[in-house]
Amino acid sequence: MKTGRPRSFCVEEALDHAMDVFWRKGYQGASLSDLTEAMGISAPSLYACFESKEGLFRAVLDRYEEAGKGFLRNVLDAPTAREAAELFLTGVAERATDPQAHPPGCLLLQSGLAAEDQRIPNELARHRAEKELALRERFDCARRSGDLPENADPAALARYLVTVANGMCVQASSGATREDLQATAAIALMAWPARDEKPKAKTKRKPAEV
Repeated sequence: MKTGRPRSFCVEEALDHAMDVFWRKGYQGASLSDLTEAMGISAPSLYACFESKEGLFRAVLDRYEEAGKGFLRNVLDAPTAREAAELFLTGVAERATDPQAHPPGCLLLQSGLAAEDQRIPNELARHRAEKELALRERFDCARRSGDLPENADPAALARYLVTVANGMCVQASSGATREDLQATAAIALMAWPARDEKPKAKTKRKPAEV
């Protein structure tokens, strides 16, 4: 039985180069020639490995998400919901402004700009929704344990954090510095609900002496 011709390139390295192109130009703006030139491969090699431009993009998203799993895990493992929220926003500020790792901003936001194929924005929205759901479940546990007040809305809190984070990423792509985003995160956290204080036990008053 004949075996397929072995790949002559590193898939992980090629995906990192493709990620940079999608990040800077968006899915719609990234041409096949842009991608193959950055990846250092031919168009037939791209199709043989990823089947299509969309297949390549999905592989890039998987690699991007895999790289962020440790960050999200640290957020969800924080001792309190307040600390989880702080880790999330400050982490976004750092990740969105790390020039050594990637362009400023967020791949899940910038790569879908002006995409004509609705499947691409839908795929990006699905990835963002997974993070929001993970935060919501963490805050739901916090409310049940008493770490959040009973009237706190886990879904609204998760949506609030994701909305702030998305705005921070947009600002980063427009030139905002890490310090700018950290200041935004600090202000956003001022709205975080305080924990319910346990009611103090009432002391019995001694009867007045006659």
